[in-house]
Amino acid sequence: MPPAPPVPTLDRRRLLQLSGASAAVIALGIDAPAAVADPLPHREGLFSLGVASGAPRPDGAVLWTRLAPEPLAEDGHGGMPARNVAVRWEVAADEGFTRIVRRGQALAQAELAHAVHPRVEGLDPATDYWYRFVVGRQTSPIGHLRTLPAEGAAVESFSVGVVSCQAWYHGHFTAHRHLAAEEDLDLVLFVGDYIYEYGITGSNLWRQGAEVSAAHAVEVETLEQYRLRYALFKSDPHLQAVHARVPAIAVWDDHEVQNNYQGARSAYGLPDELFAHRIAVAYRAYYENMPLDAAALPEGPATDITAGIDVGSLARLTLLDSRQFRDPEPASAEEQQAEDRSILGAEQEEWADQRLVQSPATWNLLANGVVLTPISEDRTDMWDGYPAARSRLLQAMAEAGNAVMLTGDIHKHVAAELRADAADPDAQTIGVELVCTSVASDGDGAVTDGYTEDWTRHPYVKHYDGRRGYVHVRLTEQEMTSSFWIVPWIEADDTAPKELSARFVTPAGDPRLIPA
Repeated sequence: MPPAPPVPTLDRRRLLQLSGASAAVIALGIDAPAAVADPLPHREGLFSLGVASGAPRPDGAVLWTRLAPEPLAEDGHGGMPARNVAVRWEVAADEGFTRIVRRGQALAQAELAHAVHPRVEGLDPATDYWYRFVVGRQTSPIGHLRTLPAEGAAVESFSVGVVSCQAWYHGHFTAHRHLAAEEDLDLVLFVGDYIYEYGITGSNLWRQGAEVSAAHAVEVETLEQYRLRYALFKSDPHLQAVHARVPAIAVWDDHEVQNNYQGARSAYGLPDELFAHRIAVAYRAYYENMPLDAAALPEGPATDITAGIDVGSLARLTLLDSRQFRDPEPASAEEQQAEDRSILGAEQEEWADQRLVQSPATWNLLANGVVLTPISEDRTDMWDGYPAARSRLLQAMAEAGNAVMLTGDIHKHVAAELRADAADPDAQTIGVELVCTSVASDGDGAVTDGYTEDWTRHPYVKHYDGRRGYVHVRLTEQEMTSSFWIVPWIEADDTAPKELSARFVTPAGDPRLIPA
């Protein structure tokens, strides 16, 4: 068998242009000339945080791992030395790696927590591949990915798992155990709160059988603390299994930085100049620990995690950042109604509108961190706080047709029909919103709770369930099937079975939630 063709070396000058990084941080974990990497003394457990893929395309994807033989080392460096390490990667057409089709070398650097993000190109569309990393004599777990269909290609079906709100300390990631075992799964979408910044103490550590050191008891503020928090959450074997199963895409909400922050402002009075530093290190840690393209590497307290994915002619998926560019909380009801208020910012609004109205796809999916459906004007942290911006987006969704918003944040399953005017009971239904509950946040939960009536009083809200779980979305040219899965408990252990809370069919061209 001839050797696999090498991936072309990415020019170092081009890397620096892409990143805006200094010369001290070269290659971004993407490509590594052998001469710049030092050998690593033998250490066990280098791949303790697993592997992942993301930013999928018809010709490839980004691969990710982070070297961490001591993942919970309190300095945030995962037990790694402060020097560069070469990491080899391989992509094969079979799980046994007898047909390697691409291979290369990435640079794991201390500046980026020894994470690597090589982008693999030259693969065939709509094809299954397996990947792994190698350092010295150690080989990582094997990950699987399926490339996206070719541009404009007919697609029989495509399935997405939607998850949110992973407060590790509130319970076991049982939802991830079941999601990883889904037979029909092409992609996983994280819609915010991948980590939580709160200190973990005896009062909120509800995950029975778990212990953490005193270093976790304080609120996360520094780069080292954010790295440690990601390592804690990503040490969960069920989360690792989901990442190894299919490519992941993600948007963030607030807890990746600080609860309820708005744009560049802290919700707890931290001075702007200090909070800008906190945003910068939080965004840096997010890039280090997620399978993101180089474009998402932050420059100080600014980055771009928005992305667009087309699944042949079947679906267009647009990832929105509803946190970084939002206007501050309104000071009055009059200000809340102001036409120029935006939760996305003018530039992102225009980009999202263009993707919607110019979409050639049957289905037009959007994802963001907070609920779009009108619920209560005093919930200003959601789109309720930005009614004019919501109206503009709903207009674009109506023009695109077959529009679906995917969200999380509220720790409840909610299925809602989106009206052109929520105040008018006779207004046209223009799309649907599928809100996934949390993976673990708020512990076991219950079918109903103190917020149930606030949501279900609206006739366009068709389902509500306050237990933990995920949403499975299957798309065909004819219909969308949304299945709301829950697990009865998560605090005691990870053995709970999954149960179907609700299932809806939405026919193409008829934006309703029809119980199935």
